[in-house]
Amino acid sequence: MKTDLKSVLWSGAALLLLLSIAVPLLNVLSLVVMMVPAVVLYVQLPRREFAIHMVAVYGIATLILGPSAIIVGLFFLVPSIVMGHLYKKTAAARKVLTVTILVLLGQLLLELMLFDLLLNFKLISEVRVFIQQAFDYMNQIMLNPWSAEMVAANVQWIIQSIPRTLITVAFLLAVITHAIARPLLRRSGISVPGLQPAREWMLPRIVVFYYLIVLVANLMTPSEGDSFMTVALLNLVPLMQLAFSIQAMGFFFFIAHERDWHHVVPIMLSVLVFMFPPLSLIGVLDAGFHIRRAFKKP
Repeated sequence: MKTDLKSVLWSGAALLLLLSIAVPLLNVLSLVVMMVPAVVLYVQLPRREFAIHMVAVYGIATLILGPSAIIVGLFFLVPSIVMGHLYKKTAAARKVLTVTILVLLGQLLLELMLFDLLLNFKLISEVRVFIQQAFDYMNQIMLNPWSAEMVAANVQWIIQSIPRTLITVAFLLAVITHAIARPLLRRSGISVPGLQPAREWMLPRIVVFYYLIVLVANLMTPSEGDSFMTVALLNLVPLMQLAFSIQAMGFFFFIAHERDWHHVVPIMLSVLVFMFPPLSLIGVLDAGFHIRRAFKKP
């Protein structure tokens, strides 16, 4: 097997990232970029050589850290292979991200189910106990402690936000990996399609109709309780607001392109939208009525 120096260095990077999961605080940063070395190696190497590199990396990590290295390593290896395979097929960036996000989300749900069945670890129950203890500790040191009703409401809100959190984690892992791996691969001479420019981002008009349905359902559904509809709406509304915030960001970049604004202007406006979620209404108007047409150069 002809193994060049770059492949060995990428394998070393994968090993260091895997070993760093044992270091508090550093492990959070490591997990965010854990997929990058595997994606790069999968694209650059034949499958047999890639497999040999991964066996060596996980074998060494397991000898040092024990079974935890295999558990964490395999979790990130599967979506890395999926992303690398789609890169090799020169699939569109949107497809690459969508499939990778779904794979990550599916793995998160599968692991929660396995923890429940095999280890009797119930995530929601454990999180509820942890959050309740945290609020109880805060109440002991606060000058104006929260009432029991307020604590219960906040605990319930956090519990119901777990699905949204899982989706957000999967989204961030896929996007960050793509943002880092694609330039590295292109620098190595491998063509990898990128996302459309921000000024071309446009949600289908039908999404506005779905959003209106969700808002009406949210008004008609009690905000308290553990019903499926309550939990689903609690997570759907902010996720759809996030989608329209991204649409608003595309709208600002479109105007900046048409009016020859400095690139800093749309970035600052986009930050403003994410700081104040109600401004996502701009994205709703743009997706529903294509208001950016009024700003096109004649």
